[in-house]
Amino acid sequence: MTARSRKQPLYDQLVDILIDKIEQEYRPGDLMPSERELSERYGLSRTTVRLALRELEDLGMVVRQHGRGTFVADRSAQVTNLSQTYSFTDQMRSQGRVPTTTILEFTEISADDKLAEHMKARIGDRLFKLKRLRSADGIPMMVEVSYLPVRKFLTLKRPLLDTMPLYDIVESVYHEKIRVAEEEFFASVARPSEAHLLDISENAPVLDLVRTTYNASNEIIEYTHSVARADQFKYKVLHKRTA
Repeated sequence: MTARSRKQPLYDQLVDILIDKIEQEYRPGDLMPSERELSERYGLSRTTVRLALRELEDLGMVVRQHGRGTFVADRSAQVTNLSQTYSFTDQMRSQGRVPTTTILEFTEISADDKLAEHMKARIGDRLFKLKRLRSADGIPMMVEVSYLPVRKFLTLKRPLLDTMPLYDIVESVYHEKIRVAEEEFFASVARPSEAHLLDISENAPVLDLVRTTYNASNEIIEYTHSVARADQFKYKVLHKRTA
């Protein structure tokens, strides 16, 4: 550590050093030195090293995998553009990536006051709750919790969800034509359960997405809240000037 940098917190100094090494010496996918090795090399506590690695993860410079170590992130890899389409499966395939979906929960519940408001339903109406982990090329990308009105999908069962994308089921099996999907995005941080599923650190930056899907009759047929890894998604807006 140089004398000029001593006014910085120790973990900030280590962050600067490691960024230089990532940009000049390491390649995407390289395994970084362990916390113990970095602690010994720079004379810092394991806590300080852990803070520095967490900062690098938040910056999208490294990927930390539980039980395996810390790897240099491939920042040139294509990230998902959230503004392009509401189908995760279709978008991953369009990028040449292999999408996978793990169903974590599929149950029937009663709408509480908040869900009833979101779905323009009545309190107590029966809803299907579907919680899924969405991945691409084996990388956890998004945790989704979707709600669908039971009256529209009375015969929906878990085996069908295991074999077909949800929107294919909605349109091909139940003949519900999707007219529009409205989405809202806002920045947040990963809560413990989400961090575990997405293989990121607790409090790492994430994007919260809320989607409401309407059919041709302007009825809400899906309400979804998703939590997406911020290092795997981008949002692009195109502004056009009109005369």
